Amino acid sequence: MTVSQYQICTNCVMDTTDSRISFDKNGICDHCIDFKKNVKPNWYPNDEGKRRLNKIISKIKEDGRDRDFDCLLGMSGGVDSSFMLHLVVNEFELRPLVFHVDGGWNSEIAVNNIQVMIDKLGLDLYTEVINWEEMKDFQLAFFKSGVPHIDIPQDHAFIATLYKFAEEYKIKYILNGGNISTECVRNPMEWLYYGTDMKQIKDIRKQFMSNPMKTYPFSSILRHKFYLQYIKGIDVVKPLDYLKYIKEDALRLLNKAYGWKPYPQKHFESRFTKFYEGYWLPERFGFDTRKVQYSSLILTGQLSRDKALEMLKTPSYNLDTIDDEFEYIATKLGITIEELRTYFKMPKKYYWDYKNQERLFNLGARILQFIGREKAIKR
Repeated sequence: MTVSQYQICTNCVMDTTDSRISFDKNGICDHCIDFKKNVKPNWYPNDEGKRRLNKIISKIKEDGRDRDFDCLLGMSGGVDSSFMLHLVVNEFELRPLVFHVDGGWNSEIAVNNIQVMIDKLGLDLYTEVINWEEMKDFQLAFFKSGVPHIDIPQDHAFIATLYKFAEEYKIKYILNGGNISTECVRNPMEWLYYGTDMKQIKDIRKQFMSNPMKTYPFSSILRHKFYLQYIKGIDVVKPLDYLKYIKEDALRLLNKAYGWKPYPQKHFESRFTKFYEGYWLPERFGFDTRKVQYSSLILTGQLSRDKALEMLKTPSYNLDTIDDEFEYIATKLGITIEELRTYFKMPKKYYWDYKNQERLFNLGARILQFIGREKAIKR
């Protein structure tokens, strides 16, 4: 049943700030129920997963035998992609081309984390730099739209650029650090809407910006989820889903082996995302993405619910430095601090207030789920 008053799950820390959440008679939320019913039975962080992964790795090596690189690995500098890179080179003995998209918001620590790994592993790093004037205007358009998902300009660039490069250079395998272990609970759509809904992107661009965006890499959901994967044969592989991936163990290994430094929170390798998820979302909309992140760790046995509740009592941003963060973001975007604060105070809007393809995404998800199960059976 759905609820209208505040309620928090008795099993994880998701609550009614997700307006579509529902609970069973024991107070357990639909996120937990979905994990137990649909995710966990199809997740193999065990010997079966290793068997499946070894089969995939062998195929990647075979297909890439006569190439300089046998796969493309997207590197953000975050813990998931960093640990994946370590495994890919040291345990799987693959030859990845490490690919980084610079959207203009890299933190110094992220740049350092990427570089220390590249240097120690002796790899090539390809960096695609997004046109800053286009990125800046695009992000301002999302601020002006009033929606929560103002990080789409950055996220979309990462996805589209990676697929574009793979297609152009005929690289068949993209390694992705996404994983069930730390991401089995998804952000509610009203918090973080689909980043490749071109209908919505075009509507917001039309209403709030005039920049023609001649070089920014756009990619529709149909292009990269269907055309590139099922017509062009570009396969996205998530190695961490086939292993027992424990975040704290990965952090310790990365620090010991590379001098890699952790971030205060997941996704904080980007200065913009740090501001956006740490301050903008929780303070303007009441959406705290830590609830999603901690609930994922609870469900996969990496964090206790009591510990998560205690951690949530502290704001995800630094009270002493938030004014400096406002100044940094405003200056980077070429606006005044006062203008940025007007966007914070403006009426709230959501993805449904603009043209969108939600129905298409829902249909596509069902089709991909079916295809995914078919592929899993064949493996």
